[in-house]
Amino acid sequence: MTDTAYGQLTAPAEVRFERLLPGPIETVWEFLVDSDKRGQWLASGPMELKEGGAVELRFQHRDLSPHKVAPPERYKEMDEKGHVSRERVLRVEPPRLLAISWGTSEVTFELAPEGRNVRLILTHRHLPDRASMVQTSGGWHTHLDILVERANGRVPKAFWTVFGNIEQQYEARYPR
Repeated sequence: MTDTAYGQLTAPAEVRFERLLPGPIETVWEFLVDSDKRGQWLASGPMELKEGGAVELRFQHRDLSPHKVAPPERYKEMDEKGHVSRERVLRVEPPRLLAISWGTSEVTFELAPEGRNVRLILTHRHLPDRASMVQTSGGWHTHLDILVERANGRVPKAFWTVFGNIEQQYEARYPR
């Protein structure tokens, strides 16, 4: 795995990821805002595309691929039951920028055309502590790897296969 695939600490409570996806930008935008497309790599659910609009994210990690693998024990209940997160749109500038709340933190997706491709920059800000940064980084890393596969028209590996030992890798990468 290249070093650029990993999230980078950009501030004490902030991590940033970049991925290059096939364009056009409108197609990548749909992977962020359309429930069905977003549900292929992250979480389905309605999103009101206006500042202050409601966002419902329905996570079901085992459904992100037709390939099935048992989750780590600590994620077993979440994998079986799924998880619903209710958030808010903080900023929206189609098709280039989307910022949403994420619990007490926030996530910003920025899109920039690069030839036939689109650079996705994801920044997760205001993470409460190092443990949250490690766990969140492992999750985003995995979800973004699945997005790359989906955007390229490929069937991704099972979420838990991709997730593998990524949290341990972030544990080793982030300073204590």
